[in-house]
Amino acid sequence: MFDVGAGELLVIGIVALVVIGPKELPGLLRTAGNAMGKVRRMASEFRGQFDDAMREAEIDQAKKAFTDMNDAAQSTRTNFNPLDTIRNEIKSVKDDMKGSIQPTAPLPDPQVDLPPLPPPVNILAEVAAPQNLAALKGDAVAKPKRPRKKADTASGTAT
Repeated sequence: MFDVGAGELLVIGIVALVVIGPKELPGLLRTAGNAMGKVRRMASEFRGQFDDAMREAEIDQAKKAFTDMNDAAQSTRTNFNPLDTIRNEIKSVKDDMKGSIQPTAPLPDPQVDLPPLPPPVNILAEVAAPQNLAALKGDAVAKPKRPRKKADTASGTAT
């Protein structure tokens, strides 16, 4: 702020020593220091209050922006229904298809002679018949036999 160099401070100190005197100079410097401390504290308080006011203004702006975004999201959510959108699209395609198809004379119903279907067969009744069960028992596959273990003649243990 003040562009005061070392030489200028030395000149100010010598003039103060000559004008004020060596006895009064320490008391004057102490009083000047206390006054400068008070001025700095007042400046820092003012700066702190100014910073707080700026933060509050920024918070109010951020809160307003957040509220605006929230309101926009709420209106989008209440106006947006995907099922209604799909339903409307299907209806419009259906209406377009109805408009594009020209009505023609109805086709005659073809008369097709199909052969009659055979009667249903009850498979469980046929399998459960006694003669079929006897046939199934005779055709049953034998279980494979396990090979027998050979005894080790030298040690006397089975392998």
